[in-house]
Amino acid sequence: IVGAGEAGAAIAREIFRHPEMNIRPIGFVDDDSAKQGVTIMGLRVLGRILELETLIPRHQIDEVLIAMPSASGDVIRDVVMAADDAKVKHRILPALYTLLNGEVSINRLRKVDVEDLLRRDPIRLDLDPISGYLANQVVLVTGAGGSIGSEIVRQIAAFHPKEVVLLGRGENSIFETVNGLESRYPHLKLVTCISDVRDWDSLEHLFETHRPSVVFHAAAHKHVHLMERNPAQAILNNVVGTRNLVELALKYDVHRFVNVSTDKAVNPTSVMGASKRVSEYLVEHAASKAKMGQSFVSVRFGNVLGTRGSVVPIFKRQIAEGLPITVTHPDMTRYFMTIPEASQLVLQAGGLAENGAVYVLDMGKPVKIVDLAKDLIRLSGLEVGKDIDIVYKGIQPGEKLFEELLTDEEGTTATRHSKIYMARKQGLPDEAFERSIEELVDAARSMDGARIRQALKRLIPTYRLEESAPERKAADS
Repeated sequence: IVGAGEAGAAIAREIFRHPEMNIRPIGFVDDDSAKQGVTIMGLRVLGRILELETLIPRHQIDEVLIAMPSASGDVIRDVVMAADDAKVKHRILPALYTLLNGEVSINRLRKVDVEDLLRRDPIRLDLDPISGYLANQVVLVTGAGGSIGSEIVRQIAAFHPKEVVLLGRGENSIFETVNGLESRYPHLKLVTCISDVRDWDSLEHLFETHRPSVVFHAAAHKHVHLMERNPAQAILNNVVGTRNLVELALKYDVHRFVNVSTDKAVNPTSVMGASKRVSEYLVEHAASKAKMGQSFVSVRFGNVLGTRGSVVPIFKRQIAEGLPITVTHPDMTRYFMTIPEASQLVLQAGGLAENGAVYVLDMGKPVKIVDLAKDLIRLSGLEVGKDIDIVYKGIQPGEKLFEELLTDEEGTTATRHSKIYMARKQGLPDEAFERSIEELVDAARSMDGARIRQALKRLIPTYRLEESAPERKAADS
């Protein structure tokens, strides 16, 4: 058992209680100097993680159980590599924030996943501000059937809201979200609304009927290359949808409005990124009109592991089918965090409530996509180049080699939470902001890709417009 703390002791206790599991514990491994040679639950701490390579054959170990729910990804990686080198199985106790009520049990052990290798220090939420704005409130979540939206709903449920309104276009995904919540939170009042954020009339009916006091806006088109080919839809969904929501939030006295944004909004090279930058502008514009007690903020973060259409599920499917893993470029890097981590910080940012702020989440170090692919191949028990190849398909239209979390002009200031920073305000792009938005929306309704991009360029001076991309020209035509 790797980890001789409370979690490791709990795992050992369960093993002894259940001999029918046919597991015989041999000892612990732990890097804590004070624990070396100590006996816990009748089992000795045999050494440190670096000694695993020699300890495994010496004690004829068949499996390594990793019981360190707070350990970093680098530590997990060292254990996995040692176990792999010794050709023994390994299982892991999930990260601390995924363990319901801190419950540690043998049935929570699972295969090591790539998320474990990217794990960072656990987030410590400041619960009072979150509870203060969510408890006994009507909360609206848009995009509630999506990966981020559905997790935000799950996180909200623990803070005893009066009612949660789930808005989404896909009936199946909304059904799955509700179905998963009803058993865990039987007393939570859930309201489903199958609608589109572009549909003003249905949105106004929702606001008028349910009077939400808190809105989390997670509905968006997010796939860069698809939005390059469908620029009008990016604007109609991401820009018009956000404009509808902030105007209704102002009209119906919403107290907190939290817009989920992306690092692709910074110095955008894609229509999707530019549309999300404009959505940040719209939230800031609404903040300038807010009454006392109202707060409109955006939260900006990078890629989220395991979301639909993200690289990890794609890579896993390619491995399962025995196909080569396709990576755009050997040097491409991205910032990553897990779905629960991102959702928790979105809730925390809502509690900070600096009207007009753009909050930037601490994303840690950027990760090379090709390294992620190699990790997944190894975790599948396969070898790169022998069982699964990696092939490079080239950077897609609108994609960047490296993502940024801030523009050069912004910089950050600290907030009360160590994982959340606030981008310094730059003001809206020009005095005729509302007219510029109308020109952009008119171009989108005309399905004119070239006009859309020119309108985005006028709104966002740092938008890098690459006129020569052949796929872009074909899409616009």
